[in-house]
Amino acid sequence: MSQLSIRGNLLLGADLVPGALVIRGGRIAAIERGSHLPSLPEPVVDAAIISPGLIDLQVNGGFGAEVGTDPASLRTLSAALPQTGVTAYLSTAVSSEPDFYPALFGAFAAACDAPGARPLGLHLEGPFLSPRRPGAHRRAVIESAPDDLLDTFCANSAVRLVTLAPERPGALHRIAALRERGIAVSLGHTDASADDFERGVDAGAAMATHLYNAMAPFTHRAPNAVGAALTDDRVTCGLIVDGIHSDPLSVRLAVRAKGIDRICLVTDMMAAAGMPPGDYTLFGRKVIVADGAARLEDGTLAGSIATLDAELRNLVAWAGVTPAQALHMATGVPARILNRPDLGRLQINAPADLALFDSDLTLQATYIGGALAYPNP
Repeated sequence: MSQLSIRGNLLLGADLVPGALVIRGGRIAAIERGSHLPSLPEPVVDAAIISPGLIDLQVNGGFGAEVGTDPASLRTLSAALPQTGVTAYLSTAVSSEPDFYPALFGAFAAACDAPGARPLGLHLEGPFLSPRRPGAHRRAVIESAPDDLLDTFCANSAVRLVTLAPERPGALHRIAALRERGIAVSLGHTDASADDFERGVDAGAAMATHLYNAMAPFTHRAPNAVGAALTDDRVTCGLIVDGIHSDPLSVRLAVRAKGIDRICLVTDMMAAAGMPPGDYTLFGRKVIVADGAARLEDGTLAGSIATLDAELRNLVAWAGVTPAQALHMATGVPARILNRPDLGRLQINAPADLALFDSDLTLQATYIGGALAYPNP
């Protein structure tokens, strides 16, 4: 469809403003504000809330597919994510052996133009992590990661975000090298003290990966990474709002401490997201999905099965934020982390990547480049 108008409450910043969008050639051609609008180009679609498409910075898999060396899995993810309101995402890989990464880069290059949600690049979660906080990552892979693997990361333009532990030997050099190449750095899977964490931020890291999880816990005498992440205004905290990774009270605390501009909703989805309970895998490790959680056989959490649209509703229910503020944390904030001013906000000439919701944030439709991607036309 070359032309379309969508009328309703527009997400502008972190507020909802009555108005309409006019879309031509896959881009936003006009933004009209007000309850009484001039005649709009036909056809006109009505929605309670019109948001930029959601952006997820941590997608390990979903809908039976896993990020890895098979381009078909990445295509499956891109095709399925619009049913959750996601129009752009980072394909995320957990800690792996060095020979995995060239194959991953090749698969991403082969699938990066797949129809559906736009793969913005790769999030490499490890292997430069703390062996004391591996989570579902394989400790042996973390311990054996060679220093020159960083050169492989820096040389590939698809790498957009790297998670590492700031207390590891050489970590500050790694952060500086990644930042020099325009790659964002997040601190996670870390046993860092507050001082270690702050040194990582001073070196250029600007994010904390899945706050609270795989981190030395906060105590009043040793605030550690959690305390530093919550109090440093330079840090944006990734937050999984599924009620499994963080208690609702912890979610509320994070939002109160950081504010809506420094919380980024992420899912950490794995292959079982969008699928029934049962047995799955995460990078070769058996994962059991039951009671709303994905766990290794020893009980360790292994990613999530949450979807980003469900997390929005949880955030409103638990943290006392408005629907507009919750949407901001899944649109404008992740776009800023990736330095993508063309995404995550409604603006003239931006791609018409949109998510339409009803008033309680139930997804109604997703558009990518002005074309209906969900529900299937």
